[in-house]
Amino acid sequence: MIALSSPLVLASGSPRRRELLSSAGLRFDVRPADIDETPLSEEFPAAYVRRLSIEKAAAAMESPLADSADIVLAADTTVEVEGAILEKPLDVDDAYRMLRMLSGRDHLVHTGVTVSVPSTGVRRANSILVTTRVTFADLDARAIDWYLAKGQTSNEWEDKAGGYGIQGAAAGFVERVDGSVTNVIGLPLTETLKLLRDVAST
Repeated sequence: MIALSSPLVLASGSPRRRELLSSAGLRFDVRPADIDETPLSEEFPAAYVRRLSIEKAAAAMESPLADSADIVLAADTTVEVEGAILEKPLDVDDAYRMLRMLSGRDHLVHTGVTVSVPSTGVRRANSILVTTRVTFADLDARAIDWYLAKGQTSNEWEDKAGGYGIQGAAAGFVERVDGSVTNVIGLPLTETLKLLRDVAST
């Protein structure tokens, strides 16, 4: 367990991020940050998630509940296919479109992570970007329909970048993962813990 000198705040409502941090023995408050997540014109997916993580950390400190001593952890995850950003699907048809795009090919999962800490007179923000390459098997219409029907009862496809959760039934679609699996879930745990350890040691 990491011993932090100040309270830790997670600037995200993601249950997957909460579960991952809890599994590492961390205690934290949840303070989701509400920001505009519209990509900038011609913004690359990797730059997009890193920017959003920085903005989420800053927004969390603007909350009436914020304390100047808080250590804020913020993250954002997206899926990239040939330069296109796949965010959370708007509905089941959008999820179907995304899964068709991912079928039989590689895609990248990017997560930007920012830790904002109190410093003398100002706050200091440390950010990282973690990218994982995921290879999907060929998916026919029956496989996608099955997954989305399952999702309509378990909400598995909802609220997930790219329209799938690797920790659920969509694991059966994955042929290969190069990099952090927890990054695909929503938070690269090893890299995030290192960021927090660096904070704890300064």
